[in-house]
Amino acid sequence: MENAFKLLLSCPSGLSSSQVSVKFDESYDRVPHPDIDLDDSISEYGGHSGLEPHVCLHLGLTDYRTFMGTNLNPSWERFLVASEDDCKQCQHTSSPLGNGAIVQTSDNMILVLQRSNNVGEFPGYLVFPGGHPEPEEVGITSHKCENSELRNKNISQEMFDSIIREVVEEIGVPASTLSDPLFIGISRRVLNVRPTAFFFIKCNLESTKVQQLYSSAQDGFESTKLYIIQPSELENMASKMPGCHRGGFALYKLMLECGKNIK
Repeated sequence: MENAFKLLLSCPSGLSSSQVSVKFDESYDRVPHPDIDLDDSISEYGGHSGLEPHVCLHLGLTDYRTFMGTNLNPSWERFLVASEDDCKQCQHTSSPLGNGAIVQTSDNMILVLQRSNNVGEFPGYLVFPGGHPEPEEVGITSHKCENSELRNKNISQEMFDSIIREVVEEIGVPASTLSDPLFIGISRRVLNVRPTAFFFIKCNLESTKVQQLYSSAQDGFESTKLYIIQPSELENMASKMPGCHRGGFALYKLMLECGKNIK
């Protein structure tokens, strides 16, 4: 189940930052579970809408403690609501929105990392570069804000800025070598219902140079190896990825298929 996934949103043509907006509101925060004892156990462990060509993501605010206490709780399934509606099903979980990038080098190779055995989630697994947006980067620590329109715009831009930061920190390539990210969708792994937004990014460096830069990456401790592979090799590697990243591969395949149809 750790590599099972569900695609919550697919944008195979790729959306630029101007085509993605955010509505940030406390009504999209996690809803406390009616079982008070279950909700109190959180302390023991430390949605979206829209159609192309524009997507509006409905986002709330969460924290790491709540993430550990709900999604990463050994009893995480108890927080789920029996419903076919994704938003209702996961209304009691923290479900922070992660991010991931399918990065293509100038010689048309794809970058995949092997996670360190010292990381908290999925040690040793293969993943695409990524992490998660940081609300603090745009001054978001609560829902209190005098200018909600500006706040929503800043949060939306942070989604695109943060994935560039993650690629720079995890791979070691300069930001100036990366194209503007294209948003291609959101996948969610079945195991502890963790969602991840995926982007497609081109790097203007050849794979040999990227490999050299990786040795001095700022966050190189989070991974033990950088694989630089042909797109055709991804199919086999995806089986060794967590569900959300396997979903990222599925979104990438849909993007490639869309490109063929456009031609």
